Amino acid sequence: MVPTAADRSVVTDPAATADLRVLVLAGGLSYERDVSLRSGRRVLDALRAVGMDAELRDADVALLPALDADPPDAVVIALHGATGEDGSLRGVLDLCGIPYVGCDARASRLAWDKPSAKAVLREAGIPTPDWVALPHDRFSELGAVAVLDRIVERLGLPLMVKPTQGGSGLGAAVVRDAASLPAAMVGCFAYDSTALVERYVPGMDVAVSVVDLGDGPRALPAVEIVPRNGVYDYAARYTAGRTTWHTPARLAPEVAGAVADVALAAHTALGLRDLSRVDLIVDSAGQPHVLEVNVSPGMTETSLLPLAVQAAGLDFGRMLGTLVARAATRRP
Repeated sequence: MVPTAADRSVVTDPAATADLRVLVLAGGLSYERDVSLRSGRRVLDALRAVGMDAELRDADVALLPALDADPPDAVVIALHGATGEDGSLRGVLDLCGIPYVGCDARASRLAWDKPSAKAVLREAGIPTPDWVALPHDRFSELGAVAVLDRIVERLGLPLMVKPTQGGSGLGAAVVRDAASLPAAMVGCFAYDSTALVERYVPGMDVAVSVVDLGDGPRALPAVEIVPRNGVYDYAARYTAGRTTWHTPARLAPEVAGAVADVALAAHTALGLRDLSRVDLIVDSAGQPHVLEVNVSPGMTETSLLPLAVQAAGLDFGRMLGTLVARAATRRP
């Protein structure tokens, strides 16, 4: 599952991509704009470091005229949140005939909506914690107290509450007692009109990045996540010193293999392409449980995919260049 020295030969030589013009899209109007801009700059620097003609641009009203006037050979989507992950931008790029790194619009929409993705994973036999998705309107109409009582009765405690659509830990909270559940729901609804309430599985937080450099999808070394306050929230993700990462994760070889297999199965079941990041919990018995799958992983200095790339012995810029070259071949 993890690339060997021989596998790394699939990474494209920089000379082969020197003539490609790449547009990196970052920013957008989501809650994750700042993180996206940091990801975009990192991607831009990495591509330029391997000699590619790369430009950074926001996804705003000037984008489509620019694509018409001077279409790039390929686009790298470094947008997080709805703009980069709900499939809409990818659909527009498809209409423009502009190829891009990553999965298509349909798969992006599926992965973006956590309850829908979890249903596909469950149907495929991939373990994921039990859950219920609760729109704000139903929450109010049916009576908050009665609904929350049923949730606790059905799923037990502790619980994880998070937006059904979103990332970076925004609006997410661990609920350890029933009295804390209403506040967690209110905090979640500040970011999304629907909350995903999930059975909390204690264990090791790990992230597995999946990449396809031309010889099929493969799992990079798992990254173990150890947040100082016990919850991998927004501050823990993007504030230096708030989280410790171990790459590869401190897992027994057989458990590491199972984690890689489950991540690859999730990537495949959701119909993803090029790259993804699968977030999992490994419980005390060594069983991995998929929490969510990200189709536009962070690329910042504290992001998990670049850590996994480094642990695999791959050059970040050359890997991105290979993905760009593969995307460019998909031009209509």
